[in-house]
Amino acid sequence: MAEVVFRKLGWLITAALTLSATPALAQFSDGFNFLKAVKDRDGKEATEFLSEPGSVLVNARDRASGETALHITVRRRDELWTKYILDRGGNPNLADKSGVTPLALAASLGFSEGVELLLKRGARPDVTNVAGETPLISAVHRRDSAMIRLLLTNGASADRADNSGRSARDYALLMGPSAGVMDEIDRAETERKKAPAGQAYGPGA
Repeated sequence: MAEVVFRKLGWLITAALTLSATPALAQFSDGFNFLKAVKDRDGKEATEFLSEPGSVLVNARDRASGETALHITVRRRDELWTKYILDRGGNPNLADKSGVTPLALAASLGFSEGVELLLKRGARPDVTNVAGETPLISAVHRRDSAMIRLLLTNGASADRADNSGRSARDYALLMGPSAGVMDEIDRAETERKKAPAGQAYGPGA
């Protein structure tokens, strides 16, 4: 008799746990499907998900990587979709599980149009990844003069150090004068100092 009671009790507990988990599973399913729609460039499907009252799916994350829709659109250097996600409330400062923000990803890819869009929508220029690397440090490593200028234009710091204790300025100095990276940093910082307070200059203005 006791065995039957315990068995029934076990069934009830299992049923209760299943029912309580259903909304969470449904939410995950919607998030997964929304991200899939973004990956597939399925505008109709993505819009349907985001049109649901109170929907927060625009900032859904991939369970494995922590990436958002903005990471997906930036990775494929897709300016149109990046703007669409930002227009629908995409948060440009959400990082993946490696601490990489959409801005850092765009900078590492040399995706200047994406960087401009993200900065205009409030992306913080000095957010670091798990290695302490800023988007500017990434641009310096790539010797990407245009990206260096764009980031400095919009408030990036050349003195923010990574986990090794080196900053963008330090890496530029290590490259030597022939690389021209330090010269680019100096020019951009000089122009930024000349600009009126609160006013950006250059391509992001």
